Amino acid sequence: MFKYSNTNKRYYTLDYYYKNKFHSKVAKISLDASFTCPNIDGKVGHNGCIYCLNGSSDFFKKVPLLDQFEERKKIMLNKWPNSKLIAYFQANSNTYAPVFLLKEKFEPILRLNNVIGINIATRADCINNDVLNYLIDLNNRTYLTIELGLQTIHEKTAKFINRCHSLDCFIDCVKKLRKNHINVVVHIINGLPGETKNMMLETVKFLNKLDIQGIKIHMLSVVNGTRLATIYKKKPFKILQQQQYINIVCDQLELLNENIVIHRLTGDPIKETLIEPKWILNKINVLNGIDKEMKKRNSYQGCKNSVSIF
Repeated sequence: MFKYSNTNKRYYTLDYYYKNKFHSKVAKISLDASFTCPNIDGKVGHNGCIYCLNGSSDFFKKVPLLDQFEERKKIMLNKWPNSKLIAYFQANSNTYAPVFLLKEKFEPILRLNNVIGINIATRADCINNDVLNYLIDLNNRTYLTIELGLQTIHEKTAKFINRCHSLDCFIDCVKKLRKNHINVVVHIINGLPGETKNMMLETVKFLNKLDIQGIKIHMLSVVNGTRLATIYKKKPFKILQQQQYINIVCDQLELLNENIVIHRLTGDPIKETLIEPKWILNKINVLNGIDKEMKKRNSYQGCKNSVSIF
């Protein structure tokens, strides 16, 4: 058995991490605080990254934050009664605002009963010194995690997807957060146009060199209403097949430092807007495929990066 697991998983699951840290099931409550993004409002770019649906999840459009929280909390607690709760500010860049506005969004949620922490999704170019000081304060008062969208280390791909910040910007942001003991989770995407398997593996190898605490691995989704969809309809590019994706993820897990927590191994697209790949809609099938492939290989997270941990 993998040392960071009490199930058949051969990688360091978020559920295992939370249960060992908080001695309880932990549910994350996704929220849309109506933030925008410097890659949407023109500060560094327009229209967001090419796979982004107008830069917004529309998760709870125009619904007050506290109402969003209560609605999602009921769903989560129906699944997992007595769970502790983490507020997940998910949509857009959730540090792209003056500190007083961040406080207006975050503080009321943190005062709610049974909320033990907050996850904040943002960009590496959206944490200035004032915001960093506020995050340091938050980190002293609650369980804080900052989620940074990197997607790829390859600048040619980053330019194509219109990320609009450099790898050096990302590295600098991670260093500042970690200097202040703030947990960092990094998002990457497999299957970006033009990227080979080796390029995807290089992204993971690079992240091993940084002090990060978690990772989210996504499969690229082509969604109606995005610039990526326009590109795909005009000139279809290769989409990873399910088994290709599974094999790449398993290769990435084998390379990844064993102490990096796996927050996600596939995405949750909306069926009505998804163009490709259709197989991603069956999330359980993808996750089971990863488990089976790791077992078939007699493999586990970090086995190609560190000494045996069985």
